[in-house]
Amino acid sequence: MANKQLLHAELKRHFGFDTFKGNQEAIMENLLDENDTFVLMPTGGGKSLCYQLPSLIMDGTAIVISPLIALMKNQVDAMRNFSEDDGIAHFLNSSLNKQAVDRVKKDILDGKTKLLYVAPESLTKEENIEFLKTIRISFYAVDEAHCISEWGHDFRPEYRRIRPIINEIGTRPVIALTATATPKVQHDIQKNLGMVDAKVFKSSFNRPNLYYEVRPKTKNIDKDIIKFIKANEGKSGIIYCLSRKKVEELAETLKVNNIKALPYHAGMDSATRTENQDAFLLEQVDVIVATIAFGMGIDKPDVRFVIHYDIPKSLEGYYQEIGRAGRDDGEGQCITYYTNKDLQKLEKFMQGKPIAEQEIGKQLLLETASYAESSVCRRKTLLHYFGEEYDVENCGNCDNCLHPKKRIEAKDELSAVLEVVAALKEKFKSDHIIDVLVGKMTNEVRSYKHDELELFGCKSDVSDKILNAVIRQAIIAGYLNRDIENYGQLKLTDAGREYLERPVSFMVVEDNDFSEAEEEVMVKGGAACAVDPELYNILKDIRKRTAQKLGLPPYVIFQDPSLEAMATTYPITLEELQNIPGVGAGKAKRYGKEFLEIIKRHVEDNEIERPEDLRFRSVANKSKMKISIIQGIDRKIALDELANSKGLEFDELLDEVEAIVYSGTKLNIDYFLDEIMDEDHQEDIFEYFRESESDDLEAAIQELGADYTEEEIRLVRVKFMSEMGN
Repeated sequence: MANKQLLHAELKRHFGFDTFKGNQEAIMENLLDENDTFVLMPTGGGKSLCYQLPSLIMDGTAIVISPLIALMKNQVDAMRNFSEDDGIAHFLNSSLNKQAVDRVKKDILDGKTKLLYVAPESLTKEENIEFLKTIRISFYAVDEAHCISEWGHDFRPEYRRIRPIINEIGTRPVIALTATATPKVQHDIQKNLGMVDAKVFKSSFNRPNLYYEVRPKTKNIDKDIIKFIKANEGKSGIIYCLSRKKVEELAETLKVNNIKALPYHAGMDSATRTENQDAFLLEQVDVIVATIAFGMGIDKPDVRFVIHYDIPKSLEGYYQEIGRAGRDDGEGQCITYYTNKDLQKLEKFMQGKPIAEQEIGKQLLLETASYAESSVCRRKTLLHYFGEEYDVENCGNCDNCLHPKKRIEAKDELSAVLEVVAALKEKFKSDHIIDVLVGKMTNEVRSYKHDELELFGCKSDVSDKILNAVIRQAIIAGYLNRDIENYGQLKLTDAGREYLERPVSFMVVEDNDFSEAEEEVMVKGGAACAVDPELYNILKDIRKRTAQKLGLPPYVIFQDPSLEAMATTYPITLEELQNIPGVGAGKAKRYGKEFLEIIKRHVEDNEIERPEDLRFRSVANKSKMKISIIQGIDRKIALDELANSKGLEFDELLDEVEAIVYSGTKLNIDYFLDEIMDEDHQEDIFEYFRESESDDLEAAIQELGADYTEEEIRLVRVKFMSEMGN
């Protein structure tokens, strides 16, 4: 009782609040009683207060182990704002010089410092260990505790050394805190920190104010994002991209479309990073485009949208990043763009890592794919992943619930899935189970002789897509378990065994199909995506005439997406035309005059207003990367070496080279082609493109693929476009 009254009085005195949030009070009471405490609380739930307030009440200095320098600075500044004395909170990390370290130590020895933030790397330094042995420690707080687990989304090996060091310095109560942990990660944290008997406080992971949506990632993604931001003008938002290069490009694209945006990633110098972060916090810019290096400890309550340009590597990462939206319980829109191709790219990046790490990474990716592709309530899927059941039928605040798909009866399919899992002794993953059900003769099926099973091919009339949905929804319904520690093997639960005895109706919704959505956009092409189909068709006719006159395939002049953009944004000057995706200065000058005249006449005849918000400006192709690639090719540097020097995969370099050539710049890559291909082969591919109606890569691979690799076809296509079109 005394602790209760003390906590309320000190909360009011130091922080100005009258009441605690959720189970904050019980957590603090447990810590004041000097017990180990484990806190699982979603972003925005008030985790920091759980150790900040007890540190002010207890004797001695609390040691807070935290992974990020930016996070420490943020928290120390916040604590100093609540106190009259700056010495109340300090941090010890590699950013401090000797003089600053001495000042920190003096304040601690003088008894001024109640909170000391330490990076795990600094904690392992001998001189710091020796110093900490001499002071009175109230307790240890391990923030972002999921970093301990290799199953967490941000594994840091140095976190594994925390317990031995605590034992060396001197044991005191430990409070571990995280915003994202599956039951598996939670167990890992407790085991590693030697706090298996700790009292666990778990808050609900449900954030009712957040709206979840997954959109297909198509070629028009930048345009889609700009449209979304302009519809939410003046609101704060974060856009997460996986690569630094994409962060820079997208921030630039947003800027030229009159959106106040800045980039943020670990490759920038720290002064610029801090400057950009502060500009966002002080609302001088609306949007930050960032890698996941941004956001930990960013206490901005009114972030109104979080967009994922690329699918994250794990659901923990995703949950933590979307957790930055709507922390004031106001609106928070979480939009994610997804395509299967991104998953394949992420799997590629894992190659070269230890096999165990690759397997873990693949499991985490599978869970993310399952979330994106499933048509089940997104809230239900997310909460189930974090070990929490959500029984509401329709959450009313995610795309799947607002636009529900028709449910189909899958009683027979579920029974068949459960029977095969049992027959295979619960030792296989879902893709193998599906191969057996549909009767697919893979190497794995053959080697285990599973084609000899009576059940082999028992569901050959059912699509993989339906069976995938059945398995995913059976896991959520509690009939199956995915054994994460055994790399995703499917296990029957007691409820699953009971179902086999007494099957009942099992209604499922078919998964969303993002691969088709991607294809559809490409196949439908122009008029479907252009705002003005009439102008689009006129431009196609001019392109055809021009191509015939020059004896070239039409796509060499301008590609369909470029015509679509012209029929959407109505460029009427050369400058505007070269801002159209895929045009560039060279093409604009060579072919643009007639197109511009027609567009101008069409705009005047039809009294079309060219609204600024419809004009999507792309960044001129004069980026540093493009210029250095052009210079490298001029100097005849082998393309594989050039890719290496730029930190690109070879196919990423090809993307860049294609963009340069399609925008009208001439590149001569003969020196490289002659090195890797004989002349006849080059001629075959060149002739194919000369006679083809389209430059479509899939069609070319189908026609030529048996004899040539995809890379060879792409390289000769670059030569063809450069020589014939530019």
